[in-house]
Amino acid sequence: MFIFVVMSLKTKEIASINALTEIIVDEIFQTYFMYGPGLYERIYEATLAGRLRSRGLKVERQKQIFISNEFIENEPAFFADLIVEELVIIELKSVAKLEKVMFKQVRSYLKLLDLRVGFLVNFNSSFLKRDIHRVTNQYDEELHGF
Repeated sequence: MFIFVVMSLKTKEIASINALTEIIVDEIFQTYFMYGPGLYERIYEATLAGRLRSRGLKVERQKQIFISNEFIENEPAFFADLIVEELVIIELKSVAKLEKVMFKQVRSYLKLLDLRVGFLVNFNSSFLKRDIHRVTNQYDEELHGF
């Protein structure tokens, strides 16, 4: 019985995250369609945050993240572009090309925040679908959509 409950909770969590990421992707596209490519990241960030809030979601913008461990205490680590519902981090770019280190950066953010799913989005794109990347903390077929 206990195993069934745990599996059920995991299934509900994954369904919730997947539903949330569908909304996020939709609003990323709507934001892109408003402006097209080439603006500063902060314009896309502010608009996307506003659009997500209008859908009733909790969105934290430019949230400063601190690290504490046995060697440091409350050391500023980075600013998260957007954190949605305390479940998904979104890292926005407006660059000519996404570099491999940017994907690693998002994965590091996920690990530090103990989140499972994030997005790396490059708005400076002529075909946005190729520049929305779902990044996960650990490989999970259900979270990758397979």
